[in-house]
Amino acid sequence: MLTKWGAALDKEKVLLEYPRPQFRRSNCEILNGVWEYGITSVTAQVPPDRFDGEIVVPFSPESELSGVGRSLKPNECLWYRRQIEAPLGYDTNTEDLILHFGAVDQFAEVRLNGMTLQHHAGGYLPFSVVLTDALVSGIPNELIVRVRDESDTSCWSRGKQSEKPGGIWYTAQSGIWQTVWLERVPKRHVEFLRITPRYDQEEVEVTVWTNCGGEGSVKLLASETPFISGIPVRLSMAGFTPWSPEQPKLYDISFSFEHDYVESYFAMRKFSVENDEEGTPRLNLNDKPYFHNGVLDQGYWPDGLYTAPSDEAMIYDIDLMKSMGFNMLRKHIKIEPMRWYYHCDRMGMLVWQDMVNGGGQYRKDAITLPLILGNSHDDGDYAYFAREEVRGREAYIRELNETVSLLYNCPCIAMWVPFNEGWGQFDALKAVEAIRAIDTTRTIDHASGWHDQKGGDVKSLHVYFKPYRFQKDRLGRAVVLSEFGGYSHRVEGHTFNPKEFGYKRFATKEALTGAYERLYEREIIPAKAKGLSATVYTQLSDVEQEINGFVTYDRAEVKMDLERVRKINAALTDAKSNDDSQEAEIEQKQDN
Repeated sequence: MLTKWGAALDKEKVLLEYPRPQFRRSNCEILNGVWEYGITSVTAQVPPDRFDGEIVVPFSPESELSGVGRSLKPNECLWYRRQIEAPLGYDTNTEDLILHFGAVDQFAEVRLNGMTLQHHAGGYLPFSVVLTDALVSGIPNELIVRVRDESDTSCWSRGKQSEKPGGIWYTAQSGIWQTVWLERVPKRHVEFLRITPRYDQEEVEVTVWTNCGGEGSVKLLASETPFISGIPVRLSMAGFTPWSPEQPKLYDISFSFEHDYVESYFAMRKFSVENDEEGTPRLNLNDKPYFHNGVLDQGYWPDGLYTAPSDEAMIYDIDLMKSMGFNMLRKHIKIEPMRWYYHCDRMGMLVWQDMVNGGGQYRKDAITLPLILGNSHDDGDYAYFAREEVRGREAYIRELNETVSLLYNCPCIAMWVPFNEGWGQFDALKAVEAIRAIDTTRTIDHASGWHDQKGGDVKSLHVYFKPYRFQKDRLGRAVVLSEFGGYSHRVEGHTFNPKEFGYKRFATKEALTGAYERLYEREIIPAKAKGLSATVYTQLSDVEQEINGFVTYDRAEVKMDLERVRKINAALTDAKSNDDSQEAEIEQKQDN
């Protein structure tokens, strides 16, 4: 099944946009496009004598857009090969050539001209390889990437991928699934940025790390300020414009260090939980109550699986939800390419970011029965949650830290969600501590759905099979309905397979829209008045056998009346009152 963007794909010009808008340099060579691939036994340590054919990177071999259409099994090894050349004028004495991978699922080994340069574990996070020592100028260099993927047959993080898809679990994918690119940098260069808006102080705090120490300068609002590597610098933002979904104001910032130059951006905004005038805990944006009216977003595509067929396709999803009146997307058990977060930043869309789950084979009484029974279990019981393997738990914590660090500079991230519905959950309170050791600027939903360990900033509930009735949290946390709805409607000619999964089925677009209106009018809008702080409707699009999206899996047919959905959502938004207060706040700051 193709989307319109997949149907128009030029395999020689695939996802050519700069892949890392939060950390931009002027030189970049995108390596997406046609590579060679081969599949061998997992025991093979050398590439095959003859490769099997061509694959379009960065689409996984399981996807239609890759041109392969073959699943990589846990007992197999996937090989990639292509030629690269040193850039014209490249000087190995003063420069490094760095190869960047947005994500490779699940274990990757990178070789250049037969030399192994790096191993990487984890299918959702970026990594980089310095090619300098193995690169030969003036001739083609052979780049080999060897990949293994154990999917859901082991304890490693795999999200909603399954070797046996069905219900709420989807087709497993493997290999390179985000952009690959080359970057030419000075040997002494900027390595990492950390940008923290200090909203109440009208300042932004920036920390720049280089690979060699030293001093540089940061340019903001036409002023330059010196920095020392690793030392925070605070810069005035007096009279700033606050960022919100209704007014997504971004500020450009740049960093100079010797011969290196990096551009980025940030926003002035603040997320917190505070009591309102009636003493009810609510989610706040910029020190004012702000209802997070959101949608569950799986980030799957029928033709690209984990990989959107184009930048425009990613923008379409965000824009469609905004046009329906939503202000938040819950990115469900997946980490997107950095461009997706950039679009949320610039278009004005809050993001709740889930961590990617792992562990052994989940028990029904741990992940399914609580939906009916509402029970919670002590997540120190590793066997109950299929988390017996120490290496799996250690990998999760490492990836949690990397995820928070990776996305820290994205203004749109409002909430971290370390665990969902008990999928591989363990020591959730320690996960909260780990997040807060890195980031104190966002709120945390420590156990979305059930198995509440009485931590985090919110009481998080999933309700599908019974009416929702608001109840305050005894611990004084804000209350959020972090999954609900799931109403389904099948649109013939736009379904992935004949199987169907949804929580309540409707035969027509009219019936589906009417049910949505009644659900919000009877349960959600009254609950907001009592103290409900956020909702996450299931879901943005159909996904494989799930037919409960606002739009079909191929993004061709919107399944509800857009204007009626927008009207319902307008009753939930705090945008008008929040904008009015922000305007008054801006005027006051400017007067001062």
